[in-house]
Amino acid sequence: MSDNNFLNGKSYEPLRRLLSDSKISELQTQIRVNKDIEDINWDEKAIKLSELEKSSWQPKLLIAVDGDYSKSIIQNGFPGAEIGYITVSTVVILLEKVRELEKQQFIDPKKFRETEEPTSIDSLFVGCNVVLEGEDSAKSSMRKILFDELKKFRIFNNTETLLDTYEYLLQERATNGRATKCPHDNCEGDYEFNVGEYHCKACNGKLYSTDALRLHELLNSSGTSGEMYGQIKETFKKLQLIHLLRSFEQQPKYFPLLRDIAFFVEGTLAVFSTASWLAKPIRAELERLNSRVNGEFGSNLIVLGIERSGSFVNHFSTIDTMKNGSEHNFPNQSAFLLTNEYIKKHIVFNDTPGYVYLEDTSFGRKIFYKTKAGHKVVASIATYNNYQSNPETAFPAQFPRLIDILQLLDKLVSNRYENSVTPLASAHSEAAIPLNLGKSIFDKIAREIRANSTNND
Repeated sequence: MSDNNFLNGKSYEPLRRLLSDSKISELQTQIRVNKDIEDINWDEKAIKLSELEKSSWQPKLLIAVDGDYSKSIIQNGFPGAEIGYITVSTVVILLEKVRELEKQQFIDPKKFRETEEPTSIDSLFVGCNVVLEGEDSAKSSMRKILFDELKKFRIFNNTETLLDTYEYLLQERATNGRATKCPHDNCEGDYEFNVGEYHCKACNGKLYSTDALRLHELLNSSGTSGEMYGQIKETFKKLQLIHLLRSFEQQPKYFPLLRDIAFFVEGTLAVFSTASWLAKPIRAELERLNSRVNGEFGSNLIVLGIERSGSFVNHFSTIDTMKNGSEHNFPNQSAFLLTNEYIKKHIVFNDTPGYVYLEDTSFGRKIFYKTKAGHKVVASIATYNNYQSNPETAFPAQFPRLIDILQLLDKLVSNRYENSVTPLASAHSEAAIPLNLGKSIFDKIAREIRANSTNND
């Protein structure tokens, strides 16, 4: 069908009217256009890697967390019955093994694969019209599954479970959180924060500590629950990050490894939707953990979020593109440290006085970095005190381990996935095709690294 036929077809009459309406032209004259960005000289604005004091730090481990989900209609006699399949994958890359292999003229692919150790949290969640035996609705079934899934997973055999980690973070919510309603239908009582399983004082219905996440509120009782599955995945990823850190801390013989590990999480360092309250206790816990690591070993933690898509990735691509279309406007091996003012003015427009982008939901600061090879990376760097978290300024000292991070990104940016790094590419592949579901590998890895460290000393 030609364009004229397309517009002349009666089925598209509303679209034809819209495209030809003069109101479009009138509206365009009122829309703000951001022209200031064209005047920025990025050679002067960006921080050159060569301007920062070099570091000889070499990480021993890279740990990356990514996730994926899919949904499927099932046949149970009810229309639209749906289940969601969620995987959160953690991949550990043994860098000392990688360095040894790099010394060889020919690298055996099998041995190279042995430098990566993956494990996955693999969960099934119910959606519309799927009710477990003993439950009275899809929502109550989903709430039970969520609680049970967090109980199942732990990193080391003798450390806390993922549920324990969550309930530790819940303590701050319980003392400072606003009251929410009991999740049981027809109950007007307030939800009371607690750990484990317990009962509502108003209706005597069973409650779970995980009800505080309110993820069950995203279940669509008459259609697909893609938003719920996506938010469960994102919540699991952030909980897994804190669970990893706390688990290493709880093993005295492995705790020193935290100075030699770089942690990567796919996406920005923030928590959204109904579970966004987690961001505040996560910030507090990162500050506590980092204070201990810094106090004992004189080094900050490295925790990075890497974004593969979205407004910030699109904006970085835009500012790197010159007027003639070539992508060399932003210099290689240079970083731009974003402030709240820049974000509001150029990326997520908001001129409300006092507005701070992601003020209540983030636990990191964003940077743009263009690597030595010309790859563009949008990263969030975890912060550990009020000075570092203050988004009104962007000094290198506000971004912990900045030189180590930039040097690491130069080495790790992946060609497999645009705007990603090698560890996350591996974690993404593992999440999409989970080959090692529930495989416990951290005890073995920690023992191996510790043994190598002892031998080297």
